[in-house]
Amino acid sequence: MKAVEQTPTWLPEVEANPQPSPYADLIRIAKESGREHWQIWHLFAFRPEVTSPLASFTEGVMRGDAPISGGLRELIAAYTSWTNQCEFCWRSHAAIAAEMLGSEDLVRKVLEDMETSPLPEHEKALMRFARKITKELPAMREDDVEELRRMGWSDEAIYYTILVVALFNFYNRWVTTSGVHPVSDEVHRMHGKRLAVSGYEPKNRLMGIKASGNGV
Repeated sequence: MKAVEQTPTWLPEVEANPQPSPYADLIRIAKESGREHWQIWHLFAFRPEVTSPLASFTEGVMRGDAPISGGLRELIAAYTSWTNQCEFCWRSHAAIAAEMLGSEDLVRKVLEDMETSPLPEHEKALMRFARKITKELPAMREDDVEELRRMGWSDEAIYYTILVVALFNFYNRWVTTSGVHPVSDEVHRMHGKRLAVSGYEPKNRLMGIKASGNGV
């Protein structure tokens, strides 16, 4: 089956040279099935010896045992990406958050106007913290951490919040500056459903695809 045409990234030599890896397999399977694919896979596939540890790190940050649920971590990632206006990342992680939290409407309201959204106040505090890290880093003070403690968050929860925000500030810059484009809403939702189950290790993703027989 002919692959759907996608606008190339801004790094054509990187896109044209995937090295043997699970990410190269994901790209191949998507093209063979005629589906759009996440172009961030090209960034991972170009130097898998460098990026494989990044995938494992992302798995640990987003899916490891933590006092913040995986769904809330995905929402923080989406909100950080929305703040940075990284369309690929906010749409991707909004889809995952909606799947894990069970509500597209909640995620949409948080992104569009977090303060008036139905998110609980103590979770809004995490979003404010994420926004300040992203937009006002030099203004961060110990009082910002203390405010989260007053809202009931432990140091471990704050630690994981900082990890998620820092990680997605990296991803937003990597993706945006490489010219990675978003895909259709349908494909973002499809990947969101898969990542909610399989996580970020590409081998697990491939196993899920092979088990379903439905392509990427």
